[in-house]
Amino acid sequence: MSEEQIFDEMWGRTDETRFPYQQFKHWFDAEDPSRLRAKQREAEELFRLTGITFNVYGRAEAEERLIPFDIIPRIISGREWQKLSRGIEQRVRAINAFLYDIYHRQEIVRAGRLPEKMISRNDAFLPEMIGVDPPGGVYTHVVGIDLVRTGDDEFYVLEDNARTPSGVSYMLENRETMFQMFPELFTQNRVQSVQNYPRSLRRSLAASAPACAGDTPTVAVLTPGIYNSAYFEHAFLADQMGVELVEGHDLRVVDGRVAMRTTRGYKPIDVLYRRVDDAFLDPLNFRPDSQLGVPGILDVYRAGGITIANAPGTGIADDKAIYSYMPEIVEFYTGERPILENVPTWRCSNADSLAYVLDNLGDLVVKEVHGSGGYGMLIGPTASKKEIAAFRRKLKARPGNYIAQPTLSLSTVPIFTRAGLAPRHVDLRPFVLVSPQNIEITPGGLTRVAMKKGSLVVNSSQGGGTKDTWVLED
Repeated sequence: MSEEQIFDEMWGRTDETRFPYQQFKHWFDAEDPSRLRAKQREAEELFRLTGITFNVYGRAEAEERLIPFDIIPRIISGREWQKLSRGIEQRVRAINAFLYDIYHRQEIVRAGRLPEKMISRNDAFLPEMIGVDPPGGVYTHVVGIDLVRTGDDEFYVLEDNARTPSGVSYMLENRETMFQMFPELFTQNRVQSVQNYPRSLRRSLAASAPACAGDTPTVAVLTPGIYNSAYFEHAFLADQMGVELVEGHDLRVVDGRVAMRTTRGYKPIDVLYRRVDDAFLDPLNFRPDSQLGVPGILDVYRAGGITIANAPGTGIADDKAIYSYMPEIVEFYTGERPILENVPTWRCSNADSLAYVLDNLGDLVVKEVHGSGGYGMLIGPTASKKEIAAFRRKLKARPGNYIAQPTLSLSTVPIFTRAGLAPRHVDLRPFVLVSPQNIEITPGGLTRVAMKKGSLVVNSSQGGGTKDTWVLED
């Protein structure tokens, strides 16, 4: 990728500041660089004091790290956000309709729009969910749609996160930190608020409660525990919503309900926002060795005694092979062309696609269909010959386990360095709340930024950082 091809969200492809950044740039030019460097250090200290960390696995021991935070906001105009919001809502509606269909009549398969093997041979498909109607018909109560940008009006969906999308706590803390350090910026710029997210999440979850719930449904957050990489977020959201944070050993099935242990005995739960993977959710129905879930919870769920958010079996909508069919899925369930496009994708399970990918590994990004967090992927242009050769062997051994995509010229946004502003690649994860009557999209979301020059990997587990994301009122 040459620098001339890359769209910078502050400068476009010229030296003139784009409209959303003009007010900010005027402020920035008037600031003393030494004050900004002090503010950057202050932000890092705030994150450390608050305990905003994540765990890195794959080493001898899990390592706790601070996520790098950059003080230069990413700014999106109101007009740009309106288009993104329409596309995100259309996609989320299609995903929910798709999940209902594949666990019921599978009309999309009958119509020949999706191969049956994409469901039946998919590890994320749960036969236990066939015929189950989740309360309110909602499967994905919380969704994260990862977006990338390549031009002034060019956005693509990179992937869908319909299982247990993480990162919303960083979105909220980024905004709080910026507000504390630069209150004048929020006076000068009409930035849409994100701080109501915890209240909106609780309201949306409560609206999805089962019929057996009372007027004030009891909501709880289920965490795998303190050693999980996103434990900070689980505790943060429970605290912000004012609900209990529970682990599997705090819960049991009592009189056909899932109940949590309290000082006054066991209290029934109506809605469980679970951050535990399907396989570990119920040792009686899934992995019998799981210590993280609740024995019998799936039976209670199937009987309508509890809402599990997100519903078991939603992971099939995360699948990167299913992702390649999303344009067809959107059109099939909405009757409309997708507002937001997919990144072009080769399914390596197809012999012709596999041949093309093997011939062009040095130019492509290759991902595991069930991979996440930046693990198990190859970025061809930055990979060594040894890494490419190793991936070639993996592809030949298990082609159906991979998809490939072109290396897009991802947009850049400036970060603050000692030498001044420097461009770095970014993506964006907007968060969507779905209830039976409403779809609510938080304005902005989590911007993840590759802190290394030229790097396309934005995941925190791979050294990426975060930024505050502003959506302007205009």
